[in-house]
Amino acid sequence: MAPSDTTGILLGQHGDIQCHLLANKANRHGLITGATGTGKTITLQTLAEGFSRMGVPVFMADIKGDLTGISQAGTLGPKMASILTERALPAPESIACPVTLWDVFGAQGHPVRATISDLGPLLLARMLDLNETQAGVLTMVFKIADDNGLLLLDLKDLRAMLQYVGDNAKDFTTQYGNVSAASIGAIQRGLMQVESQGGDAFFGEPMLNIADFMQTIGVNVAPTSPSSPAPQGGASASRGGPSMQMGVVNILAADKLLNAPRLYATFLLWMLAELFEQLPEVGDLDKPKMVFFFDEAHLLFNDAPKVLLERIELVVRLVRSKGVGVYFVTQNPLDIPDSVLAQLGNRVQHALRAFTPRDQKAVKATAQTMRQKPGLDIETAITELAVGEALLSLLDDKGRPSVTERVYVLPPGSQIGPITPEQRQALLHNSLVAGVYEQAQDRESAYERLTGRAGGVQPAPGATNASTSTTGTTFGNGMGTGAPSGAINTVGAGGAAPAGGNAIMDGIKDTLFGRTGPRGGQHDGLAQTLLKSTVRTMGSAVGREIIRGVLGSMLGGRRR
Repeated sequence: MAPSDTTGILLGQHGDIQCHLLANKANRHGLITGATGTGKTITLQTLAEGFSRMGVPVFMADIKGDLTGISQAGTLGPKMASILTERALPAPESIACPVTLWDVFGAQGHPVRATISDLGPLLLARMLDLNETQAGVLTMVFKIADDNGLLLLDLKDLRAMLQYVGDNAKDFTTQYGNVSAASIGAIQRGLMQVESQGGDAFFGEPMLNIADFMQTIGVNVAPTSPSSPAPQGGASASRGGPSMQMGVVNILAADKLLNAPRLYATFLLWMLAELFEQLPEVGDLDKPKMVFFFDEAHLLFNDAPKVLLERIELVVRLVRSKGVGVYFVTQNPLDIPDSVLAQLGNRVQHALRAFTPRDQKAVKATAQTMRQKPGLDIETAITELAVGEALLSLLDDKGRPSVTERVYVLPPGSQIGPITPEQRQALLHNSLVAGVYEQAQDRESAYERLTGRAGGVQPAPGATNASTSTTGTTFGNGMGTGAPSGAINTVGAGGAAPAGGNAIMDGIKDTLFGRTGPRGGQHDGLAQTLLKSTVRTMGSAVGREIIRGVLGSMLGGRRR
């Protein structure tokens, strides 16, 4: 495949058989499965490189730390050359892809952050492993913060809000429901565990702009021999070569993140939800706007509550129309729920080892779900596949699964294996987002207001001053902003409400003439309420007379 080819990716070959992943069917999602050491990582790199060549941005998590080699042009070693000769495969064209490195902890890449508000109570409850009652209390805390214009940006904001609601539970019972002290304690302990794992670095500002994941770079590419030396420092740009637009490959350092598996799964779900919320509907395109690889996908579904599984299924089903392709990578296809598995049209199946009853069940289930080819025993072949060999069933030009083919996955033209620390630093220094996310921000939010650190200013009863809502979007709870009867009114460093003429006058003004909510909604004061009530009364009376007159004349009734 030439570097400028946008019709598809030549993924596998065996003799005269070639299997292409079509560009216009790549957003129909996919599944890559196989036991450890069977070649999933090479398949992942080959696909990512192919998408980058056709100008499609890619996101993938680097679980083992060896996907960063995609940023360097590859060289053909003796071992790889021998394998290619044995399998009668063509040598790949040496090429490097533009890469942006990311890291939740900010050590091996640019920091990635999200606010507590944007994450929402549903995903946060999943991350903290809360039961139904505890999740309900957390949702209540979000609602109280939302109604009072208190921004929840980082963990200390949520801690302060939990403490305040717990200390004043009786004030919120009538408006919001019972607040269990035991549930508040369980949530606080969960947050402490997240902090101990370093997860507090994920929450805060500046929050990730999802558009920074969807960039392309124009590079000059002169195809080189696979045996030529690899250039240093990122996407190879050979002066004088033909120009091409390449998609940026975003790589998340996930080797340490996997020590907090719920944080890892929550982060990727949040990213998927952000793509779903922010991207417009585009229908079927010639190629995807972005491809999202979800490695270690079983962490996403392990012990997930039913409501979360329903949201995941909804997002996977609908994000296709936003031009995003989602590819799940896991060891066992049984790790993926059937409702999600049904949405994955492109299948790459590496070897499975049928050593346990569950493995045998997975082999049988996989064989039954792939389109049969006459003369190919899929169930037997799954257990006999060599490293780098796979069963492929990809969508054809009419969107139908092709017959399953047993082929060898083509190796990538980029470097196989990790990069050096010097090359990593060069990538960070020359990145498109260098310096954008490195410095954390801490503006006034719930913690400062509840502890009086922002000049002792308190939210007046029912008043708000936030610029954003404290609830999530796709994985949030859809709560609106309202004026509560039990609004927070006893905040400050000493626990007493601070006095001030301006605050009193503002409260009177809001009461008489209304206020503006955190989402820009207008809340009427007494003057507007009285005026609207009068107009509504007059309008209703006049309306009744008109209707009575019209209906009376139509039905021959007596005129008044």
